[in-house]
Amino acid sequence: MESFLLEALSEFQVSIPELGTVRARHIPFTILTSNSTREFSDAFKRRCLYLYIPYPSAEQERAIVALKLPEIDGRLAAQVVDFVHNLRRLPLKKSPSIAETLDFARTMLLLGAKHLEPHVMSAALGALLKFQEDVEKF
Repeated sequence: MESFLLEALSEFQVSIPELGTVRARHIPFTILTSNSTREFSDAFKRRCLYLYIPYPSAEQERAIVALKLPEIDGRLAAQVVDFVHNLRRLPLKKSPSIAETLDFARTMLLLGAKHLEPHVMSAALGALLKFQEDVEKF
């Protein structure tokens, strides 16, 4: 994938063995996001501008949850966000993203949770943590 992107960013074309080379008619505007789970090559990074976007504050994340899940009780949303923010302080292999916060909150709703309870949280934990070693750290 990286070589494909490198060719697209440096030459504004991609080579597809079955089809040949496809060239862009205009210089493409490309936005790439990364959760930093792997390093990119120096050649690739030279063709990119870097912008670090930190996780939102708890207040901002509660607003995101309320916007995306208007049916969630404010107390449950606050508990979910606080829980996720505490998880992010652990040395996890993959910290939960905002999308995973939303998945966790949605799962809590589907399980009929009114507030965070251990038995419901353990059933929904797979929406947040994607590696067994992270589950064990929790």
